[in-house]
Amino acid sequence: MTDTARSHGVAASEGPGTRPALPRGLIVLLGLAAAVVTAAGVRAMAWLVGPVFLALVLVIAVAPVRDRLTRRGLPGWLSTLVLVLAVYAVLLVMSGVVVVSVARLATVVPQYADQAQRLVTSATDTLQQFGVGPAQLRAAEDSLDWGNVAVLLGSVLEGVAGLAANLVLLLALVLFLTVDASGIGARLAAIGGDRPQIVTALHGFAANTRTYLVVTTVFGLVVAVLDSVALLLLGVPLAITWGVLSFITNFIPNIGFVLGLVPPAVLGLLEGGWGTAVAVIVVYGVLNFVIQSLIQPRFIGNSVGLSVTVSFVSLVFWAWLIGPLGAVLAIPLTLLAKALLVDVDPRAGWADALLRDHPERLSPDDDGRRAGGPARPADEAGAEGGTAAGGTPT
Repeated sequence: MTDTARSHGVAASEGPGTRPALPRGLIVLLGLAAAVVTAAGVRAMAWLVGPVFLALVLVIAVAPVRDRLTRRGLPGWLSTLVLVLAVYAVLLVMSGVVVVSVARLATVVPQYADQAQRLVTSATDTLQQFGVGPAQLRAAEDSLDWGNVAVLLGSVLEGVAGLAANLVLLLALVLFLTVDASGIGARLAAIGGDRPQIVTALHGFAANTRTYLVVTTVFGLVVAVLDSVALLLLGVPLAITWGVLSFITNFIPNIGFVLGLVPPAVLGLLEGGWGTAVAVIVVYGVLNFVIQSLIQPRFIGNSVGLSVTVSFVSLVFWAWLIGPLGAVLAIPLTLLAKALLVDVDPRAGWADALLRDHPERLSPDDDGRRAGGPARPADEAGAEGGTAAGGTPT
């Protein structure tokens, strides 16, 4: 090889292929600016993004039912119809339970206006004994007017009416996504021929989301039943309603337990005094801590692949971005973002290690198998995605 060839070889090795065209700091700033613009767009379209992703998560959760029916010889159209009816049944039952619970709450709460006013008066008298000024106490007492609660309940009822309108959109999205899911296998096979890492990442997202939903639903039902029984024994009104609330808040990571505890504790205080309120707090604390903090994480394990800190930050971020639905879907939304931004890139193992609760030790040769879940070659995952019955990511 001549000196000229050697010099060209060195230039090629140190050329644009190995060195970024822009300074790394500028690339980081551009990435952050793009992230801000994307977040602003998502927040502006939260009314659409939330229902679309909820429908996607529901279809992913029940997709194995259609695959199993197809393997047993049912026609594709019949399996799709069963899947649609199953998702519709879940949505209608949950919507009906929420509407009835809110209506009962709006009926019962005004009955405790006198008890609440006496409790506020007693609290202000106690604070006055500790030296708090009468003017400040009078202002605080006026701000705690029970009529404000009725206004709040009215806004909640208006929100439920808006939910009914969104339910129509959600049902339509479920139908369209379910129909399109029948051809997802061919789409993944086409993608896998050129980008096998994307197929592996999507398989991992679907599997991790399904694991999270199944385990959280099962333990949410257990917590809801136990909380309802405990509240019935303690004589707290609307025990079933608070059980439904504890089931829903079980999908909110980290702080869902507190959100489900406050209403029954307050109503227990109004109904039975401080003793009942403390009993509600103790019972909720024991049941939810043992089930949600000790038992449930052992079943989920590291399959979700998110640390506690990442889960909490994702809760705050998605709740700010798309509203209350973002809090419920925080973990699946984060799993999707992780699959699209981290798992698709074999060089992003460092980011995966930062996000995980228990990072895996991987050699450089394993990076191609890291994305999305079990260690397996990406081309095998792509082939599986093209040949799986029903074609849904598993």
